[in-house]
Amino acid sequence: MSPTALVLRHDEAIHLGNLEPVLREHGYEVLHIDTLRDDVRGIDALAADLVVVLGGDMGLGDADRFPALRDEVRLLADRLEVGRPVFGVCLGAQLMASALGSAVYSGPTNEIGYRTVEPTEAGALSPLRHIAGVPVMQWHSDTFDLPDGVTRLAGSPQYGNEAFGIGNWALAVQFHPEVTDEMHEQWLAASAAELLAEGVDADDLRRERARYSAAMQDASRAMFSEWLDGLGPRRTP
Repeated sequence: MSPTALVLRHDEAIHLGNLEPVLREHGYEVLHIDTLRDDVRGIDALAADLVVVLGGDMGLGDADRFPALRDEVRLLADRLEVGRPVFGVCLGAQLMASALGSAVYSGPTNEIGYRTVEPTEAGALSPLRHIAGVPVMQWHSDTFDLPDGVTRLAGSPQYGNEAFGIGNWALAVQFHPEVTDEMHEQWLAASAAELLAEGVDADDLRRERARYSAAMQDASRAMFSEWLDGLGPRRTP
């Protein structure tokens, strides 16, 4: 049977995007769970060969309004405890950090736009090497303490912890490797009030997109593909 990738998403506009073709090229059957609508508590944490946790407009601090976030943390904790593959993006990375026992909290600034993320020495030997020197899409204001037992893979001037991993089977990134031009435009339209409040010009972001998006998408696909290759052959019973 084909390996399965269970994708936990929190917003229809924040989906696999640029990365879905990579999963399918690697033979994965992709199953989507809308965590704000579907019951996460009924999911077998260990059943899927891979769990991908995407971003969202909310943060872990909003768990009283979005209790499914706590259910996701429990699912991830069960999975990470036994070394089952997980890939987390932005909010997904923060939920992974929480599942590993670290604090998640508001950071010093709202990081929005295409920014360079610098791989660490370990990151330069990992799939993160593909994004070295390539501005990647950032849209977050929360961060986390680095969990015990993980390897820090990348940082930025604004945020020290931009990516971490465990062995070759868990990877968490704060940036958005999945974003396509169409997704980015949807985000700009949906977040007009936030951008205005932050003093961010949507047209400046569009100009950044025109300059950096194609290279970022290529680098992100290469990163994700190499990481999937490192998982080796995985099949469900």
